[in-house]
Amino acid sequence: MSSTLGTLYRVTTFGESHCKGVGAIVDGCPPGLELTEADIQPQLSRRRPGQSDLTTPRQEADQVTIYSGTEFGRTLGTPIMLLINNKDQRPQDYGEMSQVPRPSHADFTYQMKYGIRASSGGGRSSARETIGRVAAGAIAEKWLRQIYGIEIVAWVSAVGDIEAPEVALETISRPEVDANLIRCPNTAAAERMEALVKEVLAAKDSIGGILTCVCRNVPVGLGEPVFDKLEARLAQAMLSLPATKGFDIGSGFAGTRMRGSRHNDTFVKKTARLGTRTNHSGGIQGGISNGEPIVFRVGFKPVATIGMEQETADFNGDKVLLAAKGRHDPCVVPRAVPIVEAMAALVIMDMTLQQQARQGSSLV
Repeated sequence: MSSTLGTLYRVTTFGESHCKGVGAIVDGCPPGLELTEADIQPQLSRRRPGQSDLTTPRQEADQVTIYSGTEFGRTLGTPIMLLINNKDQRPQDYGEMSQVPRPSHADFTYQMKYGIRASSGGGRSSARETIGRVAAGAIAEKWLRQIYGIEIVAWVSAVGDIEAPEVALETISRPEVDANLIRCPNTAAAERMEALVKEVLAAKDSIGGILTCVCRNVPVGLGEPVFDKLEARLAQAMLSLPATKGFDIGSGFAGTRMRGSRHNDTFVKKTARLGTRTNHSGGIQGGISNGEPIVFRVGFKPVATIGMEQETADFNGDKVLLAAKGRHDPCVVPRAVPIVEAMAALVIMDMTLQQQARQGSSLV
């Protein structure tokens, strides 16, 4: 099972939902970057459980410790180990489910593949694994911001059938996103979304949603044709997240209903560079960034583990009634915002280092 992402900026995550701790090893971070736990903690705090009554009640501070790879607050260019201890572990909540694969969860497939699994909390398939991604992404994001001025902002654009109006991609900010619990920058839509999540929570059910993400100030030239196109790498990264079921970029599936004459992004001179009048391409053409904002969406399914009683079958095929007793989010999208931002940062960081290597070796 691969737990490593990246070519030059390589991130390996470790840990299960109810083990002693989770984290990541980051290999390939350039030396000399000022880095302390304070640079990483804000994104982990946005991801942590127990933030509100819209999330799982599991209480974890998710405090990160840097164990290696820095000295006197600067990166050394050596592997960086990041560890976050699990403190509110309750594996006993999952005793009944050790013999019953939860519907639409990874219990069945992991058991069939490996002949064993972590039955408490889903183990590596749990969203708790994403802590290491967020920590590693925070490092990448700081470097990208300092070197290129890159800004990455994600927000909740839909919950169930409630969709928020489009936002100003040039100015949307994290403070705007974090202004409410659901992390939707449109107040009216946010209120309706929060009401819907509370409704499904009361019914011991769950609901899915969509996140939109914009990456601004990304330089031209990132992406490796043919199989490592930038949008392909972004899609792979996003669809590796728990509960993801869809990815589209730019005009996405809506673009299939447009004519080429309307969909084409014609070029125009912009200040110091050539740009496009529209951005149906989502900032990527031919698999390579074109300097426009990269805009994509990620679809998350309803959380599989719910408290509502369901008729299913145990591993022997016998019918059982299952009502999950663990602590789970009724809707994962508010906490997924920093996770999507982290995955975007990891991909763009890796692609940036690859492009720098190409430029550095050029004889032209």
